Amino acid sequence: MKNTMALASLVLFTLAAKAQQTQQQTDSLKEVIVTSSRIDLPFDKNSRTIQIVTASDIKKSGVTNVADALQQVAGVDVRRQGVNGMQADLYIRGGSFDQTLLLIDGIKVDDAQTGHHTLNLALPIEVIERIEIIKGPAARIFGQNAFSGAVNIVTKNAPQNTVVTKLQTGSYGQFLAEATGSINLENSSHIVHFSKNFSEGYRENTDFDNVNIFVKSQFNKNKLPINLIASHSEKKFGANGFYGIPSATRQYEETQASLVGFSTVIEKGNFTWKPRVYWRRNQDEYIYVRENPSSYRNLHLTNKVAAELNGSYSSSIGVTGFGLEFSKYFISSNRLGDNQREIATLFLEHRFQFMDDKFDITPGIAASYFSDFDNKLFPGIDVGFKINDEVRVYGNIGYTYRVPTYTDLYYIGPQAIGNPNLQAEDALAQEVGIRWNTNRFRLSLVGFNRDSHNLIDYVRVNSTDLVFSPQNIQDVNTKGFETQFDYNFKFNNLDQKINLGYTFSDDEIKKTAAVESRYSINSLKHQMVGSYQMQWFKDFSNSIAYRYMERTSGVSYNVVDLSAAYKIQELELSIYANNIFNTEYSESSLIPMPKGNLLFGLKYTFK
Repeated sequence: MKNTMALASLVLFTLAAKAQQTQQQTDSLKEVIVTSSRIDLPFDKNSRTIQIVTASDIKKSGVTNVADALQQVAGVDVRRQGVNGMQADLYIRGGSFDQTLLLIDGIKVDDAQTGHHTLNLALPIEVIERIEIIKGPAARIFGQNAFSGAVNIVTKNAPQNTVVTKLQTGSYGQFLAEATGSINLENSSHIVHFSKNFSEGYRENTDFDNVNIFVKSQFNKNKLPINLIASHSEKKFGANGFYGIPSATRQYEETQASLVGFSTVIEKGNFTWKPRVYWRRNQDEYIYVRENPSSYRNLHLTNKVAAELNGSYSSSIGVTGFGLEFSKYFISSNRLGDNQREIATLFLEHRFQFMDDKFDITPGIAASYFSDFDNKLFPGIDVGFKINDEVRVYGNIGYTYRVPTYTDLYYIGPQAIGNPNLQAEDALAQEVGIRWNTNRFRLSLVGFNRDSHNLIDYVRVNSTDLVFSPQNIQDVNTKGFETQFDYNFKFNNLDQKINLGYTFSDDEIKKTAAVESRYSINSLKHQMVGSYQMQWFKDFSNSIAYRYMERTSGVSYNVVDLSAAYKIQELELSIYANNIFNTEYSESSLIPMPKGNLLFGLKYTFK
């Protein structure tokens, strides 16, 4: 590990020195407006750790889904249980999957049943413009659930009138067929996507059959635009060994996730108003023995309805961001009962700028009402200083919070038993960083610390326990640092890009009676990711991606993926090779991940 880190550091600083000599290419990310805050700011003026994965990055990597795309982001731990992102959980900086919030165009798609469903609505990559990864305490921006960070998927606006069709097939009987159409009319625009993806499975009872439907429309474009987003995802899959039971080889699950949202933006004088209403539904059917549903079956149905009014006001003393949201959750379940929860949150922040806008301070607070837990305040502050046009130092500190899910509280099953006496989690988190952005490269170094109290983890308290149970394991300190380096250059006048990232984190458990942890405290110790997106001649591109993972349990592994694509006018041929060295590894619950496998693709664009 030490030799790998030393080599990476040498490469990083050698490339940085070379990049400093050439300043000709425009860095489009500098002016990207980060939409995950009420105060809209360009990427290079933000005083938080935010990483952006663009549609171009996703395309050149060759990955076929959001879960695989996030695998290459330092500080993000995606624990998958199969190919094509099947049953994947999302972790940021040592937090659990329940502590990471997913948003789609700013809509919070959290599920009160369990964070296992976070990525059920991860959209098809064909409709994604970019992915914003917000690391660190984000409760004062988003409220509870953004305990360790958040991921905001930003969808595309309708481009010119096109229809894009794609077919992929490969190992394990994988097959994908999809079509994405876009139309831009005088007073409206629309994107419609449909895809079906299935596989025989890479081992016994890991077959799947997925369907995705996505619609995005904008009406009344020339006056007051009304935005509609609707998404529906169905998954049917064999769950061999899922949920921490390696011996349960015949588990089976079906999920349905739906989202419908309406929003607009009203600009009047110094005010900007962003009203939004949305509904999110999730249905989860779990069968312990696939051939015998009557032996043990769960059926959970959750609904979330929410209304938000966010806005900002510009004045001579800076920009004020404010927001009010109300959400109501419903669950109907044969295992968790029928329950409801209401959450109302008030947000307020203000960005002060001094010293000719070189120094900025943004204090803020979120105040939340919970119908079934104590009310809570989430204060925080962001501070940044612009040393010059390329270098910025920043820091932030804030409180963060999460109430238990209904699974935490009430579940009774063969793999876990809930705990209705759980308290809510809370933490005080801090980070300090420096960011160096030029037209050729970006380099960042960040240190972070999180002092968590009453952290919820699924544990076995005694070695004789047969199942896990959620417990408040008292105090956990998580600290670490991460660095990210991106370098763009040209070879033979063709674009090339190198990414390198490294994260170190350490959990100090100050008090726990557990003998075995299932989730939170089996986090990453060391993580190294890297990729090289290259072009050797026009219309042909390929990439190589590497990741090294070492967990607190001592388990470590290296995985290398390759991809290539060749474009002939409107036709594109591609190949994606996953785990080319046949590494034996698991990311979650000792479930073995697939060895080397291939996907061949054909894509055609009708204009």
